[in-house]
Amino acid sequence: MNYRYSLLIQWSEEDKLYLVTLPEFAQLAMQPCSYGHSYEEAIANAQEAIAGYLEYCQEEGLTPPSPSSVAA
Repeated sequence: MNYRYSLLIQWSEEDKLYLVTLPEFAQLAMQPCSYGHSYEEAIANAQEAIAGYLEYCQEEGLTPPSPSSVAA
C-alpha cells in the first residue's frame, strides 16, 4: 500500500540498521518504530507499521493522524 505519511530513515552505526521514525504517529508509538537491514527493507517495514497503526486506530475508534505535506 502506498501511504502518504512521512518517513525519517537514518542509519544507526551502533545497531548497523536503518531506523525509521514516523513523525505523524509520535503520539501512538515509541520512536523509532521500525527498522531494516537495507533502505528498501526499512521502507517496507515502515509501511507495515503504518498499516498496523491505522488498523489499531480503526479498532479503537481513534481518528488516525493526518498525513503532513511539504509545500512546493
